Amino acid sequence: MIKGCNLTTARRRGAAFMALTVLGFGAVQAADLPQADHIYTNGTVYTVEADQPWAEAVAIKGDEIVFVGSSVEAAKYAGPRTETHDLKQGFMMPGFIDTHAHPIMGGAYARALSLDTFARPEDWVKAIGEYAGANPDLPLIFGYGFLASAFGEAGPTSEMLDTVVSDRPVFIMDEGFHSGWGNSKALESLGITRDTADPTPGFNYYKRDSAGNPTGWFLEGTASLAMEHLNVFNEAAIADGTDLVFDIMNGYGITAVFDAGALDVATMALGVLQRLDAAGEFTVRLVGSHIVAAPDQMDGALDLVENLAATTKSDRYHIRMLKIMDDGTIEGRTAGMFVDYQGDPGNKGATVFTQAQLDSMVIDAAGRQIDVHIHALGERAIHEALNAIEAARTAHSDSTSRYTICHIQVMTDAAVKRFAELDVIAQSTPLWTSYDTEGRKFVNADQFSRYFRYSSLKKAGVRLTFGSDFPASGAGTLGMSPLFNMEVGLTRQQAGQPDAPVQPSVEERLDMESLIRGYTADAAYQLHMEDEIGSLKVGKKADMIILDHNPFATQNYEIHKIQVKMTMMGGRVVYQK
Repeated sequence: MIKGCNLTTARRRGAAFMALTVLGFGAVQAADLPQADHIYTNGTVYTVEADQPWAEAVAIKGDEIVFVGSSVEAAKYAGPRTETHDLKQGFMMPGFIDTHAHPIMGGAYARALSLDTFARPEDWVKAIGEYAGANPDLPLIFGYGFLASAFGEAGPTSEMLDTVVSDRPVFIMDEGFHSGWGNSKALESLGITRDTADPTPGFNYYKRDSAGNPTGWFLEGTASLAMEHLNVFNEAAIADGTDLVFDIMNGYGITAVFDAGALDVATMALGVLQRLDAAGEFTVRLVGSHIVAAPDQMDGALDLVENLAATTKSDRYHIRMLKIMDDGTIEGRTAGMFVDYQGDPGNKGATVFTQAQLDSMVIDAAGRQIDVHIHALGERAIHEALNAIEAARTAHSDSTSRYTICHIQVMTDAAVKRFAELDVIAQSTPLWTSYDTEGRKFVNADQFSRYFRYSSLKKAGVRLTFGSDFPASGAGTLGMSPLFNMEVGLTRQQAGQPDAPVQPSVEERLDMESLIRGYTADAAYQLHMEDEIGSLKVGKKADMIILDHNPFATQNYEIHKIQVKMTMMGGRVVYQK
Protein backbone atom coordinates (compact mmCIF):
# COMPACT_ATOMS: atom_id res chain seq x y z
CA MET A 1 0.00 0.00 0.00
CA ILE A 2 1.21 3.50 -0.78
CA LYS A 3 -0.21 6.30 1.30
CA GLY A 4 -0.37 9.62 -0.48
CA CYS A 5 1.70 8.33 -3.40
CA ASN A 6 2.41 10.72 -6.31
CA LEU A 7 2.93 9.89 -9.98
CA THR A 8 6.53 10.00 -11.06
CA THR A 9 7.75 12.72 -13.44
CA ALA A 10 7.99 10.17 -16.22
CA ARG A 11 4.43 9.04 -15.69
CA ARG A 12 3.21 12.63 -15.60
CA ARG A 13 4.83 13.28 -18.96
CA GLY A 14 3.49 10.03 -20.32
CA ALA A 15 -0.04 10.85 -19.19
CA ALA A 16 0.16 14.35 -20.61
CA PHE A 17 1.50 13.04 -23.92
CA MET A 18 -1.30 10.48 -24.11
CA ALA A 19 -3.84 13.19 -23.47
CA LEU A 20 -2.42 15.49 -26.15
CA THR A 21 -2.19 12.81 -28.81
CA VAL A 22 -5.38 10.89 -28.13
CA LEU A 23 -7.75 13.55 -26.90
CA GLY A 24 -6.40 16.74 -28.38
CA PHE A 25 -5.90 18.49 -25.03
CA GLY A 26 -3.56 20.95 -26.61
CA ALA A 27 -6.47 23.32 -27.14
CA VAL A 28 -6.57 26.52 -25.11
CA GLN A 29 -8.56 26.12 -21.89
CA ALA A 30 -11.90 27.93 -21.79
CA ALA A 31 -11.35 31.24 -19.98
CA ASP A 32 -14.38 30.95 -17.70
CA LEU A 33 -13.69 27.38 -16.53
CA PRO A 34 -11.42 26.38 -13.65
CA GLN A 35 -8.12 24.77 -14.55
CA ALA A 36 -8.18 21.25 -13.20
CA ASP A 37 -5.32 19.73 -11.27
CA HIS A 38 -6.30 16.26 -12.48
CA ILE A 39 -8.52 14.93 -15.23
CA TYR A 40 -9.48 11.25 -15.35
CA THR A 41 -10.81 10.45 -18.79
CA ASN A 42 -11.79 7.67 -21.20
CA GLY A 43 -13.40 5.55 -18.48
CA THR A 44 -16.60 3.91 -17.31
CA VAL A 45 -17.61 6.26 -14.51
CA TYR A 46 -20.50 5.34 -12.24
CA THR A 47 -21.53 8.53 -10.43
CA VAL A 48 -24.44 7.21 -8.28
CA GLU A 49 -26.31 10.38 -9.30
CA ALA A 50 -29.86 9.73 -10.52
CA ASP A 51 -29.82 12.46 -13.17
CA GLN A 52 -26.41 11.44 -14.56
CA PRO A 53 -25.52 7.90 -13.43
CA TRP A 54 -22.84 7.32 -16.05
CA ALA A 55 -20.01 9.44 -17.41
CA GLU A 56 -16.60 9.15 -19.11
CA ALA A 57 -14.50 11.69 -17.27
CA VAL A 58 -14.02 13.56 -13.99
CA ALA A 59 -12.02 16.73 -13.44
CA ILE A 60 -10.65 17.76 -10.04
CA LYS A 61 -9.32 21.02 -8.67
CA GLY A 62 -7.94 21.04 -5.16
CA ASP A 63 -10.09 18.67 -3.13
CA GLU A 64 -13.29 19.11 -5.18
CA ILE A 65 -14.85 17.80 -8.35
CA VAL A 66 -15.25 20.54 -10.99
CA PHE A 67 -16.57 18.45 -13.90
CA VAL A 68 -18.31 15.13 -14.55
CA GLY A 69 -19.21 14.20 -18.12
CA SER A 70 -17.72 13.32 -21.47
CA SER A 71 -14.03 13.08 -22.27
CA VAL A 72 -14.43 15.72 -24.98
CA GLU A 73 -15.97 18.25 -22.57
CA ALA A 74 -13.40 17.42 -19.87
CA ALA A 75 -10.67 18.70 -22.23
CA LYS A 76 -11.93 22.23 -21.67
CA TYR A 77 -10.74 22.05 -18.04
CA ALA A 78 -7.15 21.26 -18.97
CA GLY A 79 -4.38 23.80 -18.57
CA PRO A 80 -0.60 23.74 -18.73
CA ARG A 81 -0.30 22.26 -15.23
CA THR A 82 -3.16 19.75 -15.47
CA GLU A 83 -2.26 16.07 -15.06
CA THR A 84 -4.41 13.91 -17.33
CA HIS A 85 -4.93 10.20 -16.59
CA ASP A 86 -6.26 7.80 -19.21
CA LEU A 87 -8.56 5.30 -17.49
CA LYS A 88 -8.45 3.07 -20.59
CA GLN A 89 -12.10 2.14 -20.10
CA GLY A 90 -11.44 1.33 -16.43
CA PHE A 91 -14.19 1.60 -13.83
CA MET A 92 -14.37 4.66 -11.55
CA MET A 93 -16.93 5.33 -8.82
CA PRO A 94 -17.28 7.22 -5.51
CA GLY A 95 -15.20 6.04 -2.57
CA PHE A 96 -16.89 3.54 -0.29
CA ILE A 97 -18.26 4.62 3.09
CA ASP A 98 -18.27 2.16 5.97
CA THR A 99 -21.38 3.06 7.97
CA HIS A 100 -20.60 1.06 11.10
CA ALA A 101 -17.11 0.13 12.22
CA HIS A 102 -14.83 0.55 15.20
CA PRO A 103 -11.52 1.63 13.64
CA ILE A 104 -9.97 2.92 16.86
CA MET A 105 -10.97 -0.17 18.79
CA GLY A 106 -9.74 -2.16 15.78
CA GLY A 107 -6.46 -0.28 16.05
CA ALA A 108 -6.14 -1.53 19.59
CA TYR A 109 -6.38 -5.11 18.26
CA ALA A 110 -4.31 -4.62 15.10
CA ARG A 111 -1.18 -6.18 16.60
CA ALA A 112 -2.96 -8.76 18.80
CA LEU A 113 -3.36 -12.49 18.18
CA SER A 114 -6.08 -12.98 15.56
CA LEU A 115 -7.76 -16.39 15.63
CA ASP A 116 -9.42 -18.05 12.65
CA THR A 117 -13.12 -17.71 13.46
CA PHE A 118 -13.99 -20.72 11.32
CA ALA A 119 -11.57 -23.09 13.08
CA ARG A 120 -12.40 -25.39 16.02
CA PRO A 121 -11.93 -24.86 19.77
CA GLU A 122 -8.94 -27.20 19.86
CA ASP A 123 -7.36 -25.20 17.02
CA TRP A 124 -7.82 -21.96 18.96
CA VAL A 125 -6.26 -23.44 22.10
CA LYS A 126 -3.29 -24.65 20.05
CA ALA A 127 -2.87 -21.26 18.34
CA ILE A 128 -2.94 -19.46 21.70
CA GLY A 129 -0.29 -21.80 23.07
CA GLU A 130 1.92 -21.28 20.03
CA TYR A 131 1.54 -17.50 20.23
CA ALA A 132 2.46 -17.56 23.92
CA GLY A 133 5.49 -19.69 23.17
CA ALA A 134 6.62 -17.30 20.45
CA ASN A 135 6.18 -14.30 22.78
CA PRO A 136 7.70 -15.36 26.13
CA ASP A 137 8.21 -11.77 27.32
CA LEU A 138 4.59 -10.68 26.96
CA PRO A 139 3.09 -10.26 30.45
CA LEU A 140 -0.41 -10.86 29.00
CA ILE A 141 -1.50 -13.00 26.09
CA PHE A 142 -4.25 -11.08 24.35
CA GLY A 143 -6.20 -11.76 21.17
CA TYR A 144 -9.59 -12.12 19.52
CA GLY A 145 -11.64 -14.13 17.04
CA PHE A 146 -13.12 -17.26 18.65
CA LEU A 147 -16.77 -18.17 17.98
CA ALA A 148 -18.52 -18.54 21.33
CA SER A 149 -21.32 -20.75 20.01
CA ALA A 150 -18.77 -23.37 18.92
CA PHE A 151 -18.35 -24.32 22.59
CA GLY A 152 -22.02 -25.13 23.12
CA GLU A 153 -24.13 -24.22 26.14
CA ALA A 154 -21.25 -24.19 28.65
CA GLY A 155 -19.09 -21.85 26.60
CA PRO A 156 -15.28 -21.68 26.72
CA THR A 157 -13.56 -22.42 30.03
CA SER A 158 -10.41 -21.33 31.81
CA GLU A 159 -9.26 -24.93 32.10
CA MET A 160 -8.94 -25.17 28.32
CA LEU A 161 -6.51 -22.26 28.30
CA ASP A 162 -4.66 -23.45 31.40
CA THR A 163 -3.47 -26.51 29.45
CA VAL A 164 -1.33 -24.24 27.21
CA VAL A 165 -0.70 -21.12 29.33
CA SER A 166 -0.76 -21.25 33.12
CA ASP A 167 2.05 -18.85 34.13
CA ARG A 168 0.46 -15.54 33.03
CA PRO A 169 -2.98 -14.16 32.21
CA VAL A 170 -4.65 -14.99 28.91
CA PHE A 171 -7.66 -13.02 27.71
CA ILE A 172 -9.27 -13.53 24.30
CA MET A 173 -12.25 -11.63 22.90
CA ASP A 174 -14.78 -13.42 20.70
CA GLU A 175 -15.34 -12.62 17.01
CA GLY A 176 -18.23 -10.29 17.77
CA PHE A 177 -16.55 -8.58 20.75
CA HIS A 178 -19.46 -9.41 23.02
CA SER A 179 -17.68 -11.90 25.27
CA GLY A 180 -14.22 -12.80 26.53
CA TRP A 181 -12.35 -15.97 27.46
CA GLY A 182 -9.84 -15.94 30.29
CA ASN A 183 -7.56 -18.50 31.90
CA SER A 184 -7.23 -19.09 35.65
CA LYS A 185 -4.41 -16.56 35.93
CA ALA A 186 -6.69 -13.93 34.39
CA LEU A 187 -9.46 -14.73 36.88
CA GLU A 188 -6.92 -14.56 39.69
CA SER A 189 -5.47 -11.23 38.49
CA LEU A 190 -8.95 -9.76 38.22
CA GLY A 191 -10.06 -11.10 41.59
CA ILE A 192 -13.06 -12.86 40.06
CA THR A 193 -14.49 -15.53 42.38
CA ARG A 194 -17.84 -17.15 43.14
CA ASP A 195 -18.54 -14.17 45.41
CA THR A 196 -18.08 -11.60 42.62
CA ALA A 197 -21.44 -10.06 41.71
CA ASP A 198 -22.65 -9.92 38.13
CA PRO A 199 -22.97 -6.26 37.01
CA THR A 200 -26.24 -6.96 35.15
CA PRO A 201 -27.50 -10.51 35.77
CA GLY A 202 -28.52 -12.17 32.51
CA PHE A 203 -26.66 -9.64 30.33
CA ASN A 204 -23.33 -8.39 31.75
CA TYR A 205 -22.33 -11.46 33.74
CA TYR A 206 -19.78 -14.18 34.43
CA LYS A 207 -20.69 -17.67 33.25
CA ARG A 208 -20.70 -20.04 36.23
CA ASP A 209 -20.65 -23.77 36.87
CA SER A 210 -23.23 -25.62 38.97
CA ALA A 211 -21.39 -24.60 42.16
CA GLY A 212 -21.45 -20.92 41.22
CA ASN A 213 -17.76 -20.68 40.33
CA PRO A 214 -16.83 -18.50 37.31
CA THR A 215 -15.85 -20.69 34.35
CA GLY A 216 -13.71 -18.17 32.48
CA TRP A 217 -16.39 -16.96 30.05
CA PHE A 218 -17.07 -13.21 30.40
CA LEU A 219 -20.34 -11.98 28.85
CA GLU A 220 -20.86 -8.47 27.43
CA GLY A 221 -19.67 -5.67 29.78
CA THR A 222 -17.71 -8.00 32.05
CA ALA A 223 -15.30 -8.59 29.15
CA SER A 224 -14.75 -4.85 28.73
CA LEU A 225 -14.11 -4.45 32.45
CA ALA A 226 -11.59 -7.27 32.31
CA MET A 227 -9.62 -5.65 29.50
CA GLU A 228 -9.63 -2.35 31.35
CA HIS A 229 -8.32 -3.89 34.57
CA LEU A 230 -5.72 -5.98 32.73
CA ASN A 231 -4.32 -2.78 31.09
CA VAL A 232 -4.51 -4.23 27.62
CA PHE A 233 -4.14 -0.93 25.73
CA ASN A 234 -2.15 2.36 25.56
CA GLU A 235 -2.65 5.45 23.38
CA ALA A 236 0.55 5.26 21.31
CA ALA A 237 0.00 1.61 20.38
CA ILE A 238 -3.64 2.26 19.50
CA ALA A 239 -2.68 5.19 17.25
CA ASP A 240 -0.17 2.99 15.44
CA GLY A 241 -2.78 0.27 15.00
CA THR A 242 -5.47 2.71 13.85
CA ASP A 243 -3.09 4.07 11.21
CA LEU A 244 -2.76 0.48 9.96
CA VAL A 245 -6.55 0.09 9.94
CA PHE A 246 -6.87 3.27 7.84
CA ASP A 247 -4.29 1.88 5.39
CA ILE A 248 -6.28 -1.33 5.03
CA MET A 249 -9.52 0.60 4.57
CA ASN A 250 -7.94 2.67 1.79
CA GLY A 251 -6.81 -0.55 0.11
CA TYR A 252 -10.43 -1.69 0.06
CA GLY A 253 -11.58 1.63 -1.42
CA ILE A 254 -12.97 3.13 1.79
CA THR A 255 -12.71 6.91 2.08
CA ALA A 256 -15.09 7.58 5.00
CA VAL A 257 -16.24 5.72 8.08
CA PHE A 258 -18.72 6.01 10.92
CA ASP A 259 -17.01 5.05 14.16
CA ALA A 260 -19.77 3.39 16.18
CA GLY A 261 -17.85 3.69 19.43
CA ALA A 262 -14.34 3.02 20.65
CA LEU A 263 -15.81 0.87 23.45
CA ASP A 264 -12.93 -0.55 25.48
CA VAL A 265 -10.57 2.28 24.53
CA ALA A 266 -13.07 5.15 24.53
CA THR A 267 -11.10 7.22 27.03
CA MET A 268 -8.12 7.25 24.65
CA ALA A 269 -10.04 7.75 21.39
CA LEU A 270 -9.78 11.53 21.12
CA GLY A 271 -6.07 11.44 21.86
CA VAL A 272 -5.61 8.82 19.14
CA LEU A 273 -7.45 10.98 16.59
CA GLN A 274 -5.39 14.02 17.52
CA ARG A 275 -2.14 12.07 17.17
CA LEU A 276 -3.10 10.80 13.72
CA ASP A 277 -4.23 14.22 12.54
CA ALA A 278 -1.03 15.91 13.74
CA ALA A 279 1.05 13.26 11.99
CA GLY A 280 -0.84 13.68 8.69
CA GLU A 281 -2.02 10.07 8.84
CA PHE A 282 -5.74 10.74 8.44
CA THR A 283 -6.65 9.09 5.13
CA VAL A 284 -10.37 8.57 5.76
CA ARG A 285 -13.12 10.96 6.82
CA LEU A 286 -14.36 9.88 10.24
CA VAL A 287 -17.66 10.69 11.90
CA GLY A 288 -17.56 9.54 15.51
CA SER A 289 -20.01 8.86 18.29
CA HIS A 290 -20.32 8.74 22.03
CA ILE A 291 -21.68 5.38 23.15
CA VAL A 292 -24.15 4.74 25.97
CA ALA A 293 -24.16 1.06 26.89
CA ALA A 294 -25.69 1.01 30.38
CA PRO A 295 -28.37 2.95 32.31
CA ASP A 296 -25.76 4.48 34.62
CA GLN A 297 -24.15 6.12 31.57
CA MET A 298 -27.28 8.08 30.62
CA ASP A 299 -26.84 11.13 32.85
CA GLY A 300 -24.94 13.84 31.01
CA ALA A 301 -24.48 11.75 27.85
CA LEU A 302 -26.20 14.24 25.55
CA ASP A 303 -24.25 17.12 27.11
CA LEU A 304 -21.06 15.24 26.30
CA VAL A 305 -22.14 14.66 22.68
CA GLU A 306 -22.90 18.36 22.28
CA ASN A 307 -19.51 19.29 23.71
CA LEU A 308 -17.70 16.83 21.43
CA ALA A 309 -19.63 18.11 18.41
CA ALA A 310 -18.60 21.68 19.24
CA THR A 311 -14.93 20.95 19.94
CA THR A 312 -13.84 18.19 17.57
CA LYS A 313 -14.95 19.42 14.14
CA SER A 314 -12.12 19.30 11.62
CA ASP A 315 -11.59 18.46 7.96
CA ARG A 316 -10.86 14.87 8.90
CA TYR A 317 -12.98 13.94 11.91
CA HIS A 318 -16.02 15.05 13.86
CA ILE A 319 -17.52 13.31 16.90
CA ARG A 320 -21.21 14.23 16.90
CA MET A 321 -23.55 11.23 17.15
CA LEU A 322 -25.20 9.33 20.00
CA LYS A 323 -24.71 5.56 19.84
CA ILE A 324 -27.04 3.47 22.00
CA MET A 325 -26.20 -0.17 22.70
CA ASP A 326 -29.54 -1.83 23.44
CA ASP A 327 -29.08 -5.58 23.09
CA GLY A 328 -26.49 -8.29 22.51
CA THR A 329 -26.12 -11.09 19.96
CA ILE A 330 -27.93 -14.20 18.79
CA GLU A 331 -24.87 -16.37 19.51
CA GLY A 332 -24.68 -15.11 23.08
CA ARG A 333 -28.48 -15.40 23.39
CA THR A 334 -28.51 -11.81 24.62
CA ALA A 335 -30.31 -10.20 21.65
CA GLY A 336 -33.82 -9.11 22.69
CA MET A 337 -36.44 -11.48 21.21
CA PHE A 338 -40.19 -12.03 21.53
CA VAL A 339 -39.89 -15.77 22.23
CA ASP A 340 -37.47 -17.97 24.17
CA TYR A 341 -34.23 -19.06 22.59
CA GLN A 342 -34.25 -22.68 21.47
CA GLY A 343 -33.03 -24.98 24.23
CA ASP A 344 -32.99 -22.14 26.76
CA PRO A 345 -36.46 -21.90 28.37
CA GLY A 346 -37.27 -18.56 29.92
CA ASN A 347 -34.52 -16.69 28.06
CA LYS A 348 -35.81 -14.15 25.56
CA GLY A 349 -32.55 -12.26 25.59
CA ALA A 350 -32.34 -8.80 27.07
CA THR A 351 -32.46 -5.14 26.26
CA VAL A 352 -30.08 -2.83 28.08
CA PHE A 353 -32.64 -0.08 28.60
CA THR A 354 -36.30 -0.01 29.54
CA GLN A 355 -38.64 1.46 26.97
CA ALA A 356 -38.94 4.61 29.07
CA GLN A 357 -35.15 5.01 29.28
CA LEU A 358 -34.73 4.49 25.56
CA ASP A 359 -37.53 6.93 24.78
CA SER A 360 -35.98 9.53 27.04
CA MET A 361 -32.57 9.40 25.35
CA VAL A 362 -33.88 9.49 21.79
CA ILE A 363 -36.39 12.28 22.51
CA ASP A 364 -33.66 14.33 24.20
CA ALA A 365 -31.36 13.80 21.22
CA ALA A 366 -34.09 14.90 18.81
CA GLY A 367 -34.61 18.07 20.82
CA ARG A 368 -30.92 18.85 20.51
CA GLN A 369 -30.70 17.96 16.77
CA ILE A 370 -28.33 15.05 17.47
CA ASP A 371 -28.27 12.02 15.17
CA VAL A 372 -28.90 8.66 16.85
CA HIS A 373 -27.51 5.20 16.05
CA ILE A 374 -29.09 2.27 17.92
CA HIS A 375 -27.65 -1.26 18.16
CA ALA A 376 -30.56 -3.73 17.90
CA LEU A 377 -30.24 -7.27 16.53
CA GLY A 378 -33.26 -9.03 18.01
CA GLU A 379 -36.85 -8.51 16.90
CA ARG A 380 -37.95 -7.16 20.30
CA ALA A 381 -34.98 -4.78 20.54
CA ILE A 382 -35.75 -3.48 17.03
CA HIS A 383 -39.41 -3.02 18.00
CA GLU A 384 -38.48 -1.01 21.09
CA ALA A 385 -35.96 1.09 19.15
CA LEU A 386 -38.69 1.97 16.63
CA ASN A 387 -41.01 2.88 19.52
CA ALA A 388 -38.41 5.33 20.83
CA ILE A 389 -37.91 6.89 17.41
CA GLU A 390 -41.67 7.23 16.96
CA ALA A 391 -41.85 8.99 20.33
CA ALA A 392 -39.05 11.34 19.28
CA ARG A 393 -40.70 12.16 15.97
CA THR A 394 -43.93 12.94 17.82
CA ALA A 395 -42.23 15.10 20.44
CA HIS A 396 -39.99 16.98 17.98
CA SER A 397 -41.54 16.80 14.53
CA ASP A 398 -39.26 19.56 13.25
CA SER A 399 -36.02 17.97 14.43
CA THR A 400 -33.18 17.52 11.92
CA SER A 401 -31.97 14.40 13.74
CA ARG A 402 -31.52 11.26 11.70
CA TYR A 403 -32.13 7.82 13.15
CA THR A 404 -30.34 4.59 12.31
CA ILE A 405 -30.93 1.12 13.71
CA CYS A 406 -27.90 -1.06 13.12
CA HIS A 407 -27.37 -4.80 12.59
CA ILE A 408 -31.14 -5.61 12.32
CA GLN A 409 -30.68 -9.39 12.28
CA VAL A 410 -34.19 -10.68 13.04
CA MET A 411 -37.09 -8.46 11.99
CA THR A 412 -40.88 -8.75 11.93
CA ASP A 413 -43.14 -7.72 9.04
CA ALA A 414 -44.50 -4.89 11.17
CA ALA A 415 -40.99 -3.57 11.77
CA VAL A 416 -40.24 -3.44 8.04
CA LYS A 417 -43.29 -1.26 7.54
CA ARG A 418 -42.42 1.00 10.50
CA PHE A 419 -38.87 1.61 9.20
CA ALA A 420 -40.46 3.16 6.12
CA GLU A 421 -43.18 5.08 7.97
CA LEU A 422 -40.74 6.59 10.47
CA ASP A 423 -37.98 7.25 7.89
CA VAL A 424 -35.43 5.18 9.81
CA ILE A 425 -32.14 4.13 8.20
CA ALA A 426 -31.51 0.37 8.26
CA GLN A 427 -27.79 -0.38 8.71
CA SER A 428 -26.24 -3.82 8.42
CA THR A 429 -23.24 -5.97 7.41
CA PRO A 430 -23.85 -8.02 4.24
CA LEU A 431 -21.11 -10.50 5.16
CA TRP A 432 -23.38 -11.83 7.91
CA THR A 433 -26.11 -12.86 5.46
CA SER A 434 -24.35 -16.09 4.50
CA TYR A 435 -25.82 -19.23 6.07
CA ASP A 436 -25.64 -19.01 9.87
CA THR A 437 -24.89 -22.57 10.92
CA GLU A 438 -24.19 -21.71 14.55
CA GLY A 439 -26.96 -19.16 15.08
CA ARG A 440 -29.49 -21.58 13.61
CA LYS A 441 -29.24 -23.60 16.84
CA PHE A 442 -30.70 -20.80 18.95
CA VAL A 443 -33.68 -19.49 16.94
CA ASN A 444 -36.84 -21.10 15.60
CA ALA A 445 -37.55 -21.70 11.90
CA ASP A 446 -39.72 -18.61 11.59
CA GLN A 447 -37.06 -16.35 13.07
CA PHE A 448 -34.36 -17.96 10.90
CA SER A 449 -36.41 -17.08 7.81
CA ARG A 450 -36.56 -13.42 8.90
CA TYR A 451 -32.80 -12.74 8.97
CA PHE A 452 -31.46 -9.55 7.37
CA ARG A 453 -34.48 -8.51 5.33
CA TYR A 454 -32.66 -6.26 2.86
CA SER A 455 -34.91 -6.75 -0.16
CA SER A 456 -38.09 -6.34 1.90
CA LEU A 457 -36.76 -3.09 3.34
CA LYS A 458 -35.77 -1.82 -0.10
CA LYS A 459 -39.21 -2.60 -1.52
CA ALA A 460 -40.79 -0.74 1.40
CA GLY A 461 -38.76 2.35 0.47
CA VAL A 462 -36.30 2.18 3.38
CA ARG A 463 -32.84 3.66 3.03
CA LEU A 464 -30.25 0.87 3.48
CA THR A 465 -26.63 1.42 4.49
CA PHE A 466 -23.79 -1.03 4.93
CA GLY A 467 -20.62 -1.39 6.95
CA SER A 468 -18.20 -3.94 8.35
CA ASP A 469 -18.54 -3.67 12.14
CA PHE A 470 -14.77 -4.26 12.08
CA PRO A 471 -13.13 -5.72 14.10
CA ALA A 472 -16.33 -7.62 15.02
CA SER A 473 -17.13 -8.71 11.46
CA GLY A 474 -15.90 -12.26 12.03
CA ALA A 475 -13.62 -12.32 8.98
CA GLY A 476 -10.60 -10.37 10.18
CA THR A 477 -9.54 -7.44 8.02
CA LEU A 478 -11.24 -9.00 4.98
CA GLY A 479 -14.52 -8.17 6.70
CA MET A 480 -13.81 -4.52 5.90
CA SER A 481 -13.94 -5.09 2.13
CA PRO A 482 -17.14 -3.62 0.65
CA LEU A 483 -16.74 -5.72 -2.49
CA PHE A 484 -16.45 -8.95 -0.46
CA ASN A 485 -19.54 -7.89 1.49
CA MET A 486 -21.42 -7.02 -1.69
CA GLU A 487 -21.00 -10.51 -3.14
CA VAL A 488 -22.45 -12.08 -0.01
CA GLY A 489 -25.29 -9.55 -0.02
CA LEU A 490 -26.04 -10.52 -3.62
CA THR A 491 -26.01 -14.28 -3.04
CA ARG A 492 -26.58 -14.83 0.71
CA GLN A 493 -23.92 -17.54 0.41
CA GLN A 494 -20.25 -17.86 1.28
CA ALA A 495 -18.18 -15.79 -1.15
CA GLY A 496 -17.09 -17.69 -4.24
CA GLN A 497 -19.19 -20.76 -3.36
CA PRO A 498 -22.23 -21.15 -5.65
CA ASP A 499 -23.03 -24.55 -4.09
CA ALA A 500 -23.03 -23.24 -0.50
CA PRO A 501 -26.36 -23.17 1.38
CA VAL A 502 -28.40 -19.99 0.97
CA GLN A 503 -29.39 -18.08 4.08
CA PRO A 504 -33.20 -17.84 4.15
CA SER A 505 -34.96 -16.15 2.69
CA VAL A 506 -33.55 -16.35 -0.83
CA GLU A 507 -35.96 -13.55 -1.76
CA GLU A 508 -33.93 -11.22 0.46
CA ARG A 509 -30.97 -11.24 -1.94
CA LEU A 510 -30.17 -7.64 -2.86
CA ASP A 511 -29.17 -6.18 -6.22
CA MET A 512 -25.78 -4.58 -6.98
CA GLU A 513 -27.16 -1.07 -7.50
CA SER A 514 -28.73 -1.05 -4.03
CA LEU A 515 -25.60 -2.48 -2.43
CA ILE A 516 -23.45 0.22 -4.00
CA ARG A 517 -25.88 2.93 -2.90
CA GLY A 518 -25.67 1.52 0.61
CA TYR A 519 -21.92 2.03 0.55
CA THR A 520 -22.00 5.45 -1.14
CA ALA A 521 -24.94 7.86 -1.53
CA ASP A 522 -27.18 6.46 1.20
CA ALA A 523 -24.17 5.95 3.45
CA ALA A 524 -23.32 9.63 3.05
CA TYR A 525 -26.91 10.46 4.04
CA GLN A 526 -26.54 8.47 7.25
CA LEU A 527 -23.41 10.47 8.08
CA HIS A 528 -25.33 13.70 7.32
CA MET A 529 -22.72 14.39 4.62
CA GLU A 530 -24.70 13.84 1.41
CA ASP A 531 -23.85 17.36 0.21
CA GLU A 532 -20.13 16.60 0.43
CA ILE A 533 -19.51 12.93 -0.41
CA GLY A 534 -21.23 9.76 -1.60
CA SER A 535 -21.46 10.47 -5.34
CA LEU A 536 -19.43 12.04 -8.14
CA LYS A 537 -20.94 15.46 -8.67
CA VAL A 538 -19.60 18.96 -9.27
CA GLY A 539 -18.97 20.65 -5.94
CA LYS A 540 -18.52 17.45 -3.93
CA LYS A 541 -15.25 16.25 -2.48
CA ALA A 542 -12.96 14.28 -4.78
CA ASP A 543 -13.35 11.00 -2.91
CA MET A 544 -13.26 8.29 -5.57
CA ILE A 545 -11.83 4.92 -6.48
CA ILE A 546 -10.78 2.96 -9.56
CA LEU A 547 -11.56 -0.79 -9.76
CA ASP A 548 -9.95 -3.35 -12.05
CA HIS A 549 -13.38 -4.68 -13.11
CA ASN A 550 -16.89 -3.31 -13.47
CA PRO A 551 -18.98 -4.90 -10.66
CA PHE A 552 -22.12 -4.59 -12.78
CA ALA A 553 -20.49 -6.75 -15.47
CA THR A 554 -18.89 -9.33 -13.14
CA GLN A 555 -20.35 -12.74 -12.33
CA ASN A 556 -21.91 -12.84 -8.86
CA TYR A 557 -19.43 -15.34 -7.42
CA GLU A 558 -16.46 -13.37 -8.76
CA ILE A 559 -17.31 -10.00 -7.17
CA HIS A 560 -15.03 -10.63 -4.19
CA LYS A 561 -12.04 -10.91 -6.54
CA ILE A 562 -12.37 -7.35 -7.84
CA GLN A 563 -9.35 -5.27 -6.82
CA VAL A 564 -9.11 -1.59 -5.99
CA LYS A 565 -6.46 0.00 -8.20
CA MET A 566 -6.54 3.49 -6.69
CA THR A 567 -8.22 5.32 -3.82
CA MET A 568 -8.40 9.11 -3.68
CA MET A 569 -9.66 11.21 -0.80
CA GLY A 570 -10.09 14.94 -1.29
CA GLY A 571 -8.00 14.95 -4.46
CA ARG A 572 -5.10 13.10 -2.76
CA VAL A 573 -4.16 9.57 -3.76
CA VAL A 574 -4.09 7.57 -0.51
CA TYR A 575 -3.75 4.12 -2.04
CA GLN A 576 -2.41 2.86 -5.36
CA LYS A 577 -1.96 -0.80 -6.29
